[in-house]
Amino acid sequence: MHLKPSNPPVLSIITPSYNQGAFLAETIESVISQQGDFFIDYIIVDGGSSDNSVDVIKRYDSLLKTGQWPITCRGIALRWMSEKDNGQTDALMKGFRMVQGEILAWLNSDDTYLPGALQSAVDFFIAEPDVALVYGDASYTDAAGSVISSYRTAEFDLVKLASANIICQPAAFFRRTAFEEVGSLNETLHFAMDYDLWIRLGRRFACHHIHQPLANYRLHETSKTINSDTLIRNSEESLEITRRHFGWAPLTRVYTSCHIRCSARLPNIIARSKFAVTSSAVVCSLFRYLYLNHGFHRNDLILLNRENFSKLFKSRIEIMTGRKP
Repeated sequence: MHLKPSNPPVLSIITPSYNQGAFLAETIESVISQQGDFFIDYIIVDGGSSDNSVDVIKRYDSLLKTGQWPITCRGIALRWMSEKDNGQTDALMKGFRMVQGEILAWLNSDDTYLPGALQSAVDFFIAEPDVALVYGDASYTDAAGSVISSYRTAEFDLVKLASANIICQPAAFFRRTAFEEVGSLNETLHFAMDYDLWIRLGRRFACHHIHQPLANYRLHETSKTINSDTLIRNSEESLEITRRHFGWAPLTRVYTSCHIRCSARLPNIIARSKFAVTSSAVVCSLFRYLYLNHGFHRNDLILLNRENFSKLFKSRIEIMTGRKP
């Protein structure tokens, strides 16, 4: 797995972007403001945006090239492109094919790194040469950038990863050698390509959670995480990935998918009732779960607890953030 490291190391960060000009400047600044003993290889892949995204990118490209931006690491190389793509995974792979660093990550154009995030990743990888993936804690923020709550991360465990999203993508970093050995990103996926990657890395290499805030994960109306137009496909893709890798459809993922479908497809007069949506989702989940698993799976016994039952009557945002929308 080991790639001969440069000294100081080079971190390659990819930012895929499409019409996110409202947030892009904050994202870029969170990368190029990082301090530490490392080089940053920063690649922005814009999907042919029709807003002011390209103007934003050009501004920071000029600031770096003319020396007007104060660089507080060993050096920053910014490269960028703007052209039509086939979605986020396609954009990411365009970037990953250009990387020069031995430590990789991606930061979506509405998320941000916290100060010191990159140095924390570098320090850990130097101290633990056998670890392929390291991820830290993160906060949810709203469209204005105000912190809403904490992302619920946990120590790495493959079985737990099957039923819960315990890794926050913007707070994750991985070795290039491991990324290439597991086949990089699955380009057929459009929503849960990160989840699929974590599973494949976790199957072959050591992965580690550090108890340190590294990033902010922004929630807003157009994000894939909460946009109603993509939630169904997102949840179905995550469920299918889990079934493919583990041969098991976890009760939590089945219920999430059923609840999203019921919320979207029930008549409005019924969908306004939390009890009606929850009841419909429970019935749907029971039949679909038993069908997909051909019975009850023993790993779901740990999910039958008071905390998870209470989640039946909470919205997706409330479950994610711990706060009512």
